[in-house]
Amino acid sequence: MKNNSKDFIIEQIRQRISDFKTELKEQNFGQVVEVSDGIAKVSGLSEAMMSEMLEFKTTAGSVYGVVLNLEEDNVGVVILGDCSGIKEGDEVLSLKRILEVPVGDEIIGRVVNPLGAPIDGKENIKADKFYPIEKIAPGVITRQSVDEPVQTGIKSIDAMIPIGRGQRELIIGDRQIGKTAIAIDTIINQKGQNMKCVYVVIGQKESKVAGIVAKLKESGAMEYTTVVVAGASDPSSLLYIAPYAGCAMAEYFLDKGEDVLIVYDDLSKHAVAYREISLLLKRPPGREAYPGDVFYLHSRLLERACKLNKDFGGGSITALPIIETQAGDVSAYIPTNVISITDGQIYLEPDLFYQGNRPAVNAGLSVSRVGSSAQIKAMKKVAGKMRLEAAQYRELAAFAQFGSDLDEETRNKLERGKRLMEVLKQGQYEPMDVAEQVIVFYSLISGLMDNIPVEKIKEFEINLISYIRDNVSDVLKAIKKTKILEESDEQKIIKAVNDYKDTLDYLIQ
Repeated sequence: MKNNSKDFIIEQIRQRISDFKTELKEQNFGQVVEVSDGIAKVSGLSEAMMSEMLEFKTTAGSVYGVVLNLEEDNVGVVILGDCSGIKEGDEVLSLKRILEVPVGDEIIGRVVNPLGAPIDGKENIKADKFYPIEKIAPGVITRQSVDEPVQTGIKSIDAMIPIGRGQRELIIGDRQIGKTAIAIDTIINQKGQNMKCVYVVIGQKESKVAGIVAKLKESGAMEYTTVVVAGASDPSSLLYIAPYAGCAMAEYFLDKGEDVLIVYDDLSKHAVAYREISLLLKRPPGREAYPGDVFYLHSRLLERACKLNKDFGGGSITALPIIETQAGDVSAYIPTNVISITDGQIYLEPDLFYQGNRPAVNAGLSVSRVGSSAQIKAMKKVAGKMRLEAAQYRELAAFAQFGSDLDEETRNKLERGKRLMEVLKQGQYEPMDVAEQVIVFYSLISGLMDNIPVEKIKEFEINLISYIRDNVSDVLKAIKKTKILEESDEQKIIKAVNDYKDTLDYLIQ
């Protein structure tokens, strides 16, 4: 019996020896030389690449970092997370891959951090694909001109500063005057427009972000939106990579030939985070202590927004970067940089905001370099005169303050301008359908609103749209379908407006 068991054990040992396979795995290890303020210097990684991911082995687990400085005897690493557990002498493993984030349909409707990890309390994201956060922008040959509109639902923008699919339109202004509101309204208005949205939060308060996500859920916008959050309490490293990570997520849908809208809120804080990282890495400071490549920081990001031609899928990424100015100074370093990279800007003016003209879009200083090619023909027909009238009104209103003796033509222009400013006022989270906008603007420029008291314009507009929906809905359907305002439709609009006005008792005689 003993011999049998002994033979069995020997046989088992032989089997294990024959099954044993040695596998050599080459790994590149380094050692932490110095660590402080979210930055580590690591020696021994002679083969490290720029933007390569590194893994720090700590007692609490693994922490990741990304290589940003390549020096003669060490590499400068930005730590993506809590660096308190990392100490001098710790082992660092080179992962031999560039920093990348999960992409795919699974991230739609989710709130994630810049590394693609969910922070909305739901299940983990099971992504099959990963995209590097840094990518060379599409070249000239792969692109086509921007000619399809992004309907924001905001009257003053759709009429005077149109945005096209594939455009980069800057939203710029002081703090707390409605920059984020414009971006969120635009996202909400993409419902049913066949557009995916990515909202990148950079350095905003978590309470504000929670409110925005709740509003997006309430309006049904989270069904096609991903929110990438690098909040005010996150380390500068996450603020730095957040917009690139959001852009990589958007590029997945671009490669599928889909249209994507991406909002960077905001790039001022992104530049500040990059300045902090650069100074800690001991890079030479330049103007306002920003490093010399701060222009490239934003140009390589915003150039990734594009409209591809049909041979390359025909998809698009439309970028809405946000920049915060100090006391309206658009000539500061970062604002001028981003203005020169983008295809126009929407300038929000504090004076207009405090006068109650909201959204506080200054039509004179705002511009879209794509222009009317990003408008439907019906809007182009009615909006052409509006920008001119808005600019003339601002000049005449300033002039009229100094003199009361005005000729009749000037008085008429001032009265029309007052009504225009009232029509352009719009509440937050109230985007308006483009066909309805066309009817309101046509009524204004045709003089059909000239005998409506200024204080009644808002009420008149709301009730007029309800009346048109109920009585001549075929005009709305025709504009939506053909995107053209026919003469027959114009006659129907004039008749409908006059019929509605006959029911009113507050008209100016």
